[in-house]
Amino acid sequence: MEFKVNYPEVGATRTGPLPDGYRHLVRTIELDAPLQEAAELVMTWGLQERCGLHPKSAAERAAPGVEFTLHYLGMRLPPWRRMLAIELPCQVVWAEETPERVGFGYGTMPGHQERGEAAFLLEAADGRTRFTVRSFSVPGTLLSNLGKPVVRWLQARATDRYAAVMRDICGRS
Repeated sequence: MEFKVNYPEVGATRTGPLPDGYRHLVRTIELDAPLQEAAELVMTWGLQERCGLHPKSAAERAAPGVEFTLHYLGMRLPPWRRMLAIELPCQVVWAEETPERVGFGYGTMPGHQERGEAAFLLEAADGRTRFTVRSFSVPGTLLSNLGKPVVRWLQARATDRYAAVMRDICGRS
């Protein structure tokens, strides 16, 4: 399968250590919901939608090779003000759906403000479900490099938001 991503370490969020030379973010929480209940939210773009990222894709589920765009800012503004919107092209680079493990990773494509990968993973363990967000990234444009402290803050906030939304929807003890 040909990927159109803009970094070489394709699939590195799936298992093992994240690659050197990137900023790493990892958040893990325990959920009270069964894995399959949480899986639908993750695999059908529901998590991104509930976090306000407005994903656009021709595919209804995450699968390797699927391209999608995340839309930040401006989507609820009048059309004449949508020039403030940021569109981030991405591609799913791995997906897994087994009884014990469900999730996917996506990579950034040319035109994205960053270079790297993010993954959303659910794992069944002892009758509970563990949700993990893993990512690695570096600035992909001059603007994101100049604004690195703000970009890092936004990334951490978005990662925390993913965990909070999953906790709110699926419960956590």
